[in-house]
Amino acid sequence: MRAVPIVLAYVTCALVWGTTWFAIRVCTGPGGYPTVESAAIRFAIATAVLVPIVLVQRLGPWPRGRRVWAWIVVAGLLDAVGYALVYLGEDRVAGGLAAVLFATQPLMLAGVLTVTRLEPVRRSELVGAVVALVGVAVLFADRWQVSAQQGVGLVMILGSVAASAAYSLILKRQAAGVHPLVTTVIFLAVTAIGLGLAVLVRGAHPIPWPPPRAPTIALLYLAIMGSVVAFATWLWLLQRLSLMAMSSLSFVLPIIALIVDAIWERHHGLGPRSYAGIAVVLVGLAVGLSGKARRL
Repeated sequence: MRAVPIVLAYVTCALVWGTTWFAIRVCTGPGGYPTVESAAIRFAIATAVLVPIVLVQRLGPWPRGRRVWAWIVVAGLLDAVGYALVYLGEDRVAGGLAAVLFATQPLMLAGVLTVTRLEPVRRSELVGAVVALVGVAVLFADRWQVSAQQGVGLVMILGSVAASAAYSLILKRQAAGVHPLVTTVIFLAVTAIGLGLAVLVRGAHPIPWPPPRAPTIALLYLAIMGSVVAFATWLWLLQRLSLMAMSSLSFVLPIIALIVDAIWERHHGLGPRSYAGIAVVLVGLAVGLSGKARRL
């Protein structure tokens, strides 16, 4: 029974973050919010929602010592960089394609963990990651049409992957003794501040008024579900699973994002190669998570 909450939390993160790629495009698309401004507003709303919950419930423990505070702040700034790159990248590429690039994160993490020996990497996790990445490559091949503009977007998304891997390592090692919601509120607040500073440095673009209906609904979904719920759940999971197990989410997100794209963006339909790629990804996930599942 101990595994049930973990599975539910994993599925929650997968479903929410798998749909946020499309939500970002709705939020920042024609008639929507400026790109970086929408990201800053998203995290500001998320922080405003979480702060009273954490304070009223008197949740704890909080970070102990300046060192832990400093590392969580660094993680939040990396998240700000990562999300700025994601939002700017999604101005140029489809959400499903962007999610596919995040599938490189597990192998990136595996390399870092192997070199630094911060966490043992099991053979089944590495084999599963390679198999799943092959499946992602099949998914990617079904829609490999990259213009020069899209190429810039792909580089931005890959930069976001690196930032995500870095703050995952930091939070796994430095925030283990902190309540997940406390870590979440600090992490999201720093992200909001970082994105706000980026807007000020670049020069703010006008916010549409009155608020456009669909982009505003997407913005609220991103703030509440994509930030408050998903990050709090992810940080709770991070205290219970290995980094490699957590990074396997990167293989699930492209499947969900591609399905969402196929439903809402008709020109991004799923072909036979996509279904074959999904099947291979699922096999890789089964291999990678099998060893962990036996321990729960």
